[in-house]
Amino acid sequence: MGQKPIRVLIAKPGLDGHDRGAKVIAQALRNAGMEVVYTGLRQTPEQIVETAIQEDVQVIGLSCLSGAHNHLFPRVMELLKNQNIEDILVVGGGVIPDEDIPFLKDAGVAEIFTPGTPTTATIDFIRSRAGGV
Repeated sequence: MGQKPIRVLIAKPGLDGHDRGAKVIAQALRNAGMEVVYTGLRQTPEQIVETAIQEDVQVIGLSCLSGAHNHLFPRVMELLKNQNIEDILVVGGGVIPDEDIPFLKDAGVAEIFTPGTPTTATIDFIRSRAGGV
């Protein structure tokens, strides 16, 4: 019996109304053999964590273009910690200034993928850190 596919939740926290990038990455992850759940737009950090628990995902991918990433991403990490969930890999993407990346990583986000990052880089990172197919 082979390995189970990696389950990934792609989430759009906050009021950001643009989801093209999230849909592109969701499709790329699916094409790479991962199971992808997409939350849709305007999710609260609480909704994202609840969905991650319900869907039993190994990875949460957060996408933010609104500039609220320094609030929303750490809030997701805080909620996971409050639930004693430490085995979900959290990655982020979107229009995130380079100077904000160290803060987000300090908050527990494993990696940030900015515009122009090849989807293969995201796929390879998730596979290397989450195991599975």
